[in-house]
Amino acid sequence: MQINKIFALDIGTRSVVGLILEEYGEQYKVLDLVVKEHKARAMVDGQIHDIHAVSHVIKEVKEQLEKTHGKLTKVCVAAAGRSLKTERAKSIVNIKGKPMINQEDILYLELAAVQNAQAAAAERQATEKIQSYYCVGYSVLHYFIDNQLIGNLIDQQGDEASVEIIATFLPRVVVDSLIKALQRADLELDALTLEPIAAINVLVPVSMRRLNVALVDIGAGTSDIAITNAGTVVAYGMVPTAGDEITEAVSDQLLLDFPDAERAKRELWENESIIVQDILGFKNEVSKVDAVKQISPAIDKLASEICMEIRELNNGQPPKAIMLVGGGSKTPELPKRLAAMMNLPENRVAIRGTEAIHGLSFAEHIPGGPEHITPIGIAISARKSPIQYVTVTVNNQTTRMFEVKDLTVGDCILASGILINKLYGKPGMAIFVTLNGQQITIPGSFGEPPILLKNGIECSLEDRVENGDEIIAQRGANGEQSHIGIRDLIDEIPKKHAVINGKSYNITAMVRKNEKKASLNDMIKDRDIIAVQIPETISELLSTLNMNESLNILHPFKLYINGKETVIPNFAGEIRLNGRNTTENEPLPSIIDLSIARKLTPTISNLASSMGHLLKRSITVFFNHERITISKTTGEYKCNGELLKQEDELFSGDHIEWNETSETTFIFQDIFNYVEVNKPENASGNFSLLLNHEEATFYSPIQNGDHLEIKWPIIST
Repeated sequence: MQINKIFALDIGTRSVVGLILEEYGEQYKVLDLVVKEHKARAMVDGQIHDIHAVSHVIKEVKEQLEKTHGKLTKVCVAAAGRSLKTERAKSIVNIKGKPMINQEDILYLELAAVQNAQAAAAERQATEKIQSYYCVGYSVLHYFIDNQLIGNLIDQQGDEASVEIIATFLPRVVVDSLIKALQRADLELDALTLEPIAAINVLVPVSMRRLNVALVDIGAGTSDIAITNAGTVVAYGMVPTAGDEITEAVSDQLLLDFPDAERAKRELWENESIIVQDILGFKNEVSKVDAVKQISPAIDKLASEICMEIRELNNGQPPKAIMLVGGGSKTPELPKRLAAMMNLPENRVAIRGTEAIHGLSFAEHIPGGPEHITPIGIAISARKSPIQYVTVTVNNQTTRMFEVKDLTVGDCILASGILINKLYGKPGMAIFVTLNGQQITIPGSFGEPPILLKNGIECSLEDRVENGDEIIAQRGANGEQSHIGIRDLIDEIPKKHAVINGKSYNITAMVRKNEKKASLNDMIKDRDIIAVQIPETISELLSTLNMNESLNILHPFKLYINGKETVIPNFAGEIRLNGRNTTENEPLPSIIDLSIARKLTPTISNLASSMGHLLKRSITVFFNHERITISKTTGEYKCNGELLKQEDELFSGDHIEWNETSETTFIFQDIFNYVEVNKPENASGNFSLLLNHEEATFYSPIQNGDHLEIKWPIIST
């Protein structure tokens, strides 16, 4: 059996770890491992800032290993997970009039969102070249129809469809600087991988990646996170909180400088108590229980930030399990607190050490542990599934990509910098019309999707590509301006039926275009003004039917009395709709049964009653013991000088005069207008007048209930 030796480097923020791994079949053995810390801050968040300084440390590691294992010329390395950039982005497309969305349309929408995220990542780094970022994976968070969350866009209808994604990018500069640092150390890149992929490949085999699992690599400066689901790695992330935060908390609580605090932290994780000397020179024995209690806020902060990032990457949901690797994973109670914060059982959060890697053994002088998972994973993954460069041409432009996953035509278009949303043909020119006072935009037909060719054969965005493939992405044809008729704007001509004061009426809407009578079949042009009108209120209904008399009844009844405008409410019209009182502005229901009439007929008699005017005054008296009612005019109405009778009808707008008489007292002689007085045959002399049995004259005032008599002297026989 052939035995191969693999040289791998884990170039971290604080140190460089080099190891020699022996491979024989499916078995691996770690033969040697060297750790050298950076002498200056040459690495920041996984990116090499000082190539010369980093290459110097790499060379030291290489030379130390060469003392035992001979000349080393090729090395496997990984791009740090913390150098990955994760962005959320959204893409929107108009689907009005195009309800059928196929899978290809959805993929275009998703890739447009990825490109938006790619642009956002470039903008954060103040670069205009979005091609400077390789997309290593994306996951769909939500689909929307008209801003409403939806499960699947297929066959959905609405005005707008949109998708929100989370995508992860690897900056090209990270890889370029890594290769240059190796070259300065006289090393050639043997294979490249990503740190999260390296750890996942040795801890989470492909058969397990259908499970939703989070892998957290807690280093010194950052905690790198990868999420698996549905058979693949769906997201990567990083939080700038890790082991150094715990070291600083130990330093603060125990009054130790940072290097002593780092040593004390490591010793505490291995022992129940340690003795430390603080910056004042005092020696103290510290138990693990007391130390954990003192640094508890820092542990909570680390757990909280990791949980928040996992939820963000996992669409707001906790995963099924969490695996912890890296030196910082040894932080006491961290798994327990992560489980509580993620609402997971405690046995679903675990530290995974090198013992979890099948077929792995160590030389006697090399300890195992979670801190060695990543460098070992780099060695194994870089050899078994390295990231390869793939070169394709897109529209005759050479494009190089890292094959971190199965590459597709869509990936190639993204990497080429071609804007996905520019590949669709433009929609046809819109028509702007006004319908019943409301402006309506009628879009043209949709542009056609792009034509994609791979090696001259039509393909889709999801088709896989291989090194050397030639991709052509031709823009789809533009849409055309819409050609529609008035009928297309409305479902049907509205109709109504009404019964008004017992008579039936059919009401049909009128169609007008640009203020002229039109037909439903007339075609619409840009800027046309269309009116399709049907009565909506009682007032509009009466106007449409030219029922002016009934309409006038509904208006206020006005008279000009002695030159003053006076509204007579009792003469106003009363409307009953389907048996109840209403107003002329009430919207019409589907069933219309109207009765319209005035409350009172506008006669002189009813006017006087409404105005409180007294046309005459009456009293009842007894004349010669007979009950008599007598009346006297107290006021009168005239129109154009003519006296109006009580039964005369008035019309709104009439001018009339009202006059009151000054004489309203009844006198004795008024009775003679109502009775006939005959002189008895046996009477002689002059008669006498009696009022309530007392003598009176013709001018004596009389009142209601008075007794009047006329006495004649009688001749005796």
